[in-house]
Parts: sequence; structure tokens; C-alpha cells
Amino acid sequence: MAASLSSTANTIPILRFRANDSKSLVSLPGSCLRVMASDRASSARTIACSLRSDNPWLGAGVKLSGGGPVVKRSLQKRVVIRSATIEEIEAEKSAIEKDVKTKMEKTIETLRTSFNSIRTGRANVAMLDKIEVEYYGSPVSLKSIAQISTPDGTSLLLQPYDKSSLKSIEKAIVNSDLGVTPNNDGDVIRLSLPPLTSERRKELTKVVAKQSEEGKVALRNIRRDALKSYDKLEKEKKLSEDNVKDLSSDLQKLIDTYMKKVEELAKQKEKELLKV
Repeated sequence: MAASLSSTANTIPILRFRANDSKSLVSLPGSCLRVMASDRASSARTIACSLRSDNPWLGAGVKLSGGGPVVKRSLQKRVVIRSATIEEIEAEKSAIEKDVKTKMEKTIETLRTSFNSIRTGRANVAMLDKIEVEYYGSPVSLKSIAQISTPDGTSLLLQPYDKSSLKSIEKAIVNSDLGVTPNNDGDVIRLSLPPLTSERRKELTKVVAKQSEEGKVALRNIRRDALKSYDKLEKEKKLSEDNVKDLSSDLQKLIDTYMKKVEELAKQKEKELLKV
């Protein structure tokens, strides 16, 4: 880019320059007198502007200095905003719904396992599901280190794969809330289950009610997290307000279904406990 400065009057300088670089960004003031194509080159333009003597700037990027006009290049960053496609939005919605169902199913399964570990009138190997044994310095599931069977309706038989773990298994059972005394004969451990007293049955019923409420709280927390995910999509303009309302309504129907499952499991367990 070449530029020259001439003057037709003492107070009105005229700036003429040739701009043939498409990357140069020159902003000219409203005092431009004329724009004319150069006869020498079709790609170049000669621009003449009138400047007030007290304004050294010729728009953005051009400044008059003692050595003549200085033309600066201005590079402008381009910001590209890409909107999510319908397929991407549907994929995000499906991922949220799938995650919700997976977590709710896991909650129900955890609750079922907890209920099975509560002793009822009959012997059940699931009673030992939650018992962990200290085995070579690490806690492991009792079922992973011993074979468990039910010889009859009132006793359990534990045969460890490693006899050296007998004492550790015995200790874990004593420290549990089963309320039974293990009989270790050096080869196997037998658990004889005494009949449940009326008072003990009522205590276990309260345990069931507590665990049932914990399951419901877990379901509510899952719903809360899903609603936050929907709100996030709305803020990102991926979902409309009506979309979020519809999804929230569907989510409430889903959680109501799982709440009923919790109540059904609790009623079934209470019935087992109160059955003499």
C-alpha cells in the first residue's frame, strides 16, 4: 500500500493512497470528498479525503504522523456459532432418560438386597448378602469366600473355601446385626436361627420403613438431577420452555411408578416379618 500527502490549502490536507491489499482494513470518515478508480491499475483505487487540521486520525487504522500517514492493518476474529441439530438434541434427551431409568432400577435393586438381608422367620442365604469379612487385610463379601446353603428352614451352613478364614467369618457374623451366634466346628460354620419374638419383629418392621424412605429419597434426588439437566438444555436454547414442562411431566410419571415399586417391596417384607 502506498500513500502520499498533498495540500490544496493551509488548513485542508489531502491524503491520497492506493489500496490494493484486500486484507487491509481502512475506515474512512464522513468527510471523504471523492473515490475514483486509478487509470494505471484496475485493482487499485485512489481515495482523496479532506481532514480537519486538528484531527490526526483518518478513521480506524490510518493515522497522520510526522513522517506521513501510517496505515495499520486490523485483523478481525470471526466467531462461528453453531446450533445443535434436532438429532443431537434428541440424543441428549435420550441420554438423560436412559441415565434416570438406570439409576432408578439400581435404587430398587439395592433396596431389594437390603430387604433380603433382614431376617424373617425362615432361613435365607440372602440374609448374609451384606456381610463383609476381613480377608488378608481387605474386606470381601462373605459369599465370595464361602459356600452357603440352607439344610432346613431354620439354619444356614457356611463352608469356606479357605479354612484359615473360619475365624474371620465367625467374627464378621458376630459383629453383624443378624442376632445369631455362629457355631464353628473347625471345618464349617452353622447358624441356627431362633424364632423371632414379637418385639424383634416390630423392630425389624421399623428398619424396613427406614430403608424404604431412604429409597424414596434416592429416587427424588435422581429426579432433581434430571430436572437440572433439562434446565441446562433450556438455557442453552436447545429446549423450549414447553419442552421442559412436557419432559418434567413425563419424569414425574416415571418416578411415581418407581415409588410404587418401593412401597410394594416394603409391604411384602413387612408381611414376611409379621407372619408367625
